[in-house]
Amino acid sequence: MQNWEKRLLAPGLYLIATPLGNARDITLRGLDLLASADALAAEDTRSLRKLMEIHGVPLGERQVLAYHEHNGARMRPKLLQMLAEGQSVVYASEAGTPLVADPGFDLVRAAREAGHAVTAAPGPVAAITALSIAGLPTDRFLFEGFLPNAGGQRKSALMALRDVPATLVFYESPKRVAAMLRDAAEVLGPDRPARLCRELTKKFEEVRSGTLGELAQGCADDPPRGEIVVLVDRGDLGIVREDDLESLVKAALADYSVRDAADRVSAETGLPRRKVYQLALKLEKEME
Repeated sequence: MQNWEKRLLAPGLYLIATPLGNARDITLRGLDLLASADALAAEDTRSLRKLMEIHGVPLGERQVLAYHEHNGARMRPKLLQMLAEGQSVVYASEAGTPLVADPGFDLVRAAREAGHAVTAAPGPVAAITALSIAGLPTDRFLFEGFLPNAGGQRKSALMALRDVPATLVFYESPKRVAAMLRDAAEVLGPDRPARLCRELTKKFEEVRSGTLGELAQGCADDPPRGEIVVLVDRGDLGIVREDDLESLVKAALADYSVRDAADRVSAETGLPRRKVYQLALKLEKEME
C-alpha cells in the first residue's frame, strides 16, 4: 500500500470523483487530494471515511464535514469561511463525479462568486459508464437525471423528450423503476429499445436489454436492486428522402465546413454520420 503523504495544496475548492462501487476506481490524484487537503467535505461522510481507510489515506485530526441537499444552506457559509481563510477544501460526492445529479452545485457557484479557485479531479460517472457498455448510440445523448416522482408529471416530462434525436439517460431508484419504465413504454412506445444498467462496477453488475415494454414487464416480474441507470434509444425519426437529404446538406454547407455540416445533418435526421459526410463531400465538389 502506498504511503500517502500530505503535500502543500494551494487554497481553493477541490472536487473529487469517487468510485461507483469498486474502490480501486479512485484516481491517484484523488487520493493525493484527500491526503493533502486542509478540510474535507462529503455528501456521505461514512462512505468517504471508508474509502480513505481502504487506501490507507490518513485522516489525522481533520474532520469530515457532511454537505448534502438537506444541510447545504447551513454548511455553505462554514466551508466558504474556510476558503476565505486560505484553506484547501476537498468535496466528494457519495459515488461518482460531483455536480452530476449531486448537491454540490450551489457550493461551487458560491465559491466562484466569492472569487475562490475551483478545480476537479475527474473520475467515474454512472451515466457515462452505462453508455459505454449498453450498446446504444453514443454520438448524441441527453442526460435527464431523475424524472418526477408523480406519475402525471413523469409522463409530461417523458412527452417532452419523445422526439429528442438522442439516447436518453435517466437515473432511477429500484422502488420507482418499474413505474418509470411502464410510463416510458406508454409515452415513448413499448417497442423502443432500452437498457437497464444496475450496480455498475459492483459484484452484481447487470445490464438488462430489451424494449421498454419488455423491461417494464421484467421489472414487474423481477424487481431490480441497487443503483440504476436507464437508457432509451432515440425514437423513430422517420424516413428522410434522398432529395430532402440533399437539400438539408446543401443548406448546411452554405454556412459550415463539410465536417460540421455532416455533424449537424446527422444529428437532425438520425442518419449515420458516414453516409451524410460522404454526401456532403460529393455535393461540395459539385458546388465548386
